Amino acid sequence: MRDALVFGGSGQIGSALIARLAPADWRVTAVSRQVRAAGPGVPANGVHWLPGELDAPPVLPSRVDVIFSCGPLDGFARWYADAGIDAGRVVAFGSTSVETKQRSDDPFERDLAERLASAERALFARAQDRGAALTVLRPTLVYGVGRDANLTRIAGLARRWGRFPLPRGATGLRQPVHVADLAEAALGCFDRPASHGRAYAVPGGESLSYRDMVARVLACLQPPARLLELPRPLFALALHAARISGRASGLGDAAIARMQQDLVFDSGPAQRDFGYCPRPFEPVDAMFRRP
Repeated sequence: MRDALVFGGSGQIGSALIARLAPADWRVTAVSRQVRAAGPGVPANGVHWLPGELDAPPVLPSRVDVIFSCGPLDGFARWYADAGIDAGRVVAFGSTSVETKQRSDDPFERDLAERLASAERALFARAQDRGAALTVLRPTLVYGVGRDANLTRIAGLARRWGRFPLPRGATGLRQPVHVADLAEAALGCFDRPASHGRAYAVPGGESLSYRDMVARVLACLQPPARLLELPRPLFALALHAARISGRASGLGDAAIARMQQDLVFDSGPAQRDFGYCPRPFEPVDAMFRRP
């Protein structure tokens, strides 16, 4: 039996990963901000949940076969820099934002990209010092269990309004990726030496325009919602009103501009090195309902 330590175990990716580890002859220690299941340190479905977080971790095992990081990459990099745990294998989730937001007009987005890049550099350097094999996985738009901040948010607004507006020309390509495929990627690369010391894009299995992606989400809702494509001046007025009312917080001008930009990534290296095979984008209503 192998031992795994999972950070971010109660998050959307971490939950999907643990659901696969626990029945597959793994002993899992998962760290969560809140006490889970039967209580701290008490096994629940093969998982030992410990209350804590990266900046204030609980007492952890001295040795595990692998550490999976499914939470914020910069926080994990800070913890890993000084962690005394013996682990020969580390798999950490980052984001494709490390590339897509480097030259954003939004300073907060540029800062995010730099924090991700700095965290990756620090992790690879520290893993090399320790003789550990690190793999970083960079997802695209994550969806699947109603806990993402993108498509589930769109679905929630569309349910409330019965419609959802987009500016005309939102033709930039996207590759939404299901959380279950990311969990399979983490497991798939674990014992593949070709993935050691590398970072991989892990996009979804289909490229489609931003407009068509949103249209599929709206069509799968129960009841379906209507897509409104507005001329850009009219959309700008509607967005201004939504920002004033607080309904469009976090939707900046840089995010609107990216709707016209292709944000696509090559899954070939991940397919070659650890058999990554993500599903096409076939959404259903339950994927966008918050638990």
